[in-house]
Amino acid sequence: MLHPPRAYLYLDAVARAGSIRKAAEQLHVASTALNRMILELEEQAGTPLFERLPRGVRLTAAGEVLVHTVRRSLADLRSAQSQIGQLQGLVRGTVRLGCAESVATDLVPSAVAQYQGQHPGVQFQVISGVTNELVNRLLQDEVELVLVHDPAPSDELRVISRLHQPLCAMLRPDHPLAGRASLRLADCQPYPVALGDRSFGSRRLLDAVLARARLPMRPLIEASTVQLLKEFTRQTGAISFQFQIGTLQDARRGELVSIPLVDPALSGSELVLAVRDSRRLPIATLSFLELLVSRLAEITP
Repeated sequence: MLHPPRAYLYLDAVARAGSIRKAAEQLHVASTALNRMILELEEQAGTPLFERLPRGVRLTAAGEVLVHTVRRSLADLRSAQSQIGQLQGLVRGTVRLGCAESVATDLVPSAVAQYQGQHPGVQFQVISGVTNELVNRLLQDEVELVLVHDPAPSDELRVISRLHQPLCAMLRPDHPLAGRASLRLADCQPYPVALGDRSFGSRRLLDAVLARARLPMRPLIEASTVQLLKEFTRQTGAISFQFQIGTLQDARRGELVSIPLVDPALSGSELVLAVRDSRRLPIATLSFLELLVSRLAEITP
C-alpha cells in the first residue's frame, strides 16, 4: 500500500475543515500537534499558508497554490495505487489493437492468449488491415495501439518498438529456388508470381524496385488478403511475398519456404509498434503493451 506524506493529508484536512480543531478531531490527532505541523509547513514555505480568524482558519493565496498541488498529488497517488492493484491481477477492460495481416495469424493471437491466461477479465478488439488505414484509425482513437509495417513518420505517432523486417519470397518446398539462402527480386521474375493489391505496402516496395530495374512481372493473381496469396502459393507453386514475421508459422510447419530478398529497397523495412502521441492509455492496454514489447524483443530478425 502506498502511503501519502502525512503533512499532505493534514494540510488538506485543515483546508477542508476551515479549523485546526475540527481537522484534528477528524484525523484523531491532538490539535497542538496538528498546529505544530502547519507552522512547520509555513516555515518551510517561507510564508503563511492560513489566515488565523476568530472562528477558524482560511487559506492564503500561497496556501491555495500549495493545497491545489497537494490535492493533485494525492489524486495521482490514488490513481497509481489503483493501477498497481490492477496490474497485480485485477486488470479489467478492453484492448483495441490494429495490426498488419503479417502478425494477425500468429504473433497477435499468441500474445493475446498468453495475456488472457494471466488476465482473463480483459477483452480484445483486433482489426487487421493496411498501414495507412490502421494509422488513421489510431489517430482517430478507434484503436489504442498499432503494429504495422513502415508507417510514414509523424509527430502524432509515438513509436514504442521497432523490429527489422525484410520482405521475403514464399515458395513451396519443391520450387526450384527453394534451396537458396537469399534471393533478389530479379531471381523471381522468370517464375509465376502472386501479388498483393496496390493497397499493400509490400506491393508498393516491389513495384518501385521493378520500375527502377525495368523488370516486367505479370502476376497470375492479385489479392487483398495475405491468406489468399499463401494458399495460392501452396496450390500452384507461384511465388508470393510477405514480411518475414508473417512467414514464420508456415515455415515452422514446413508448408512453405521463406527466403529473404536482399534488394536494398526490400531488406530495410520495419515492423513498428506505436501509439498516438500524448494519448493516455487505459491500464489494460498499457499492461498488454509491455507484453508485446517483450514478445517482439524475443524475435530474431
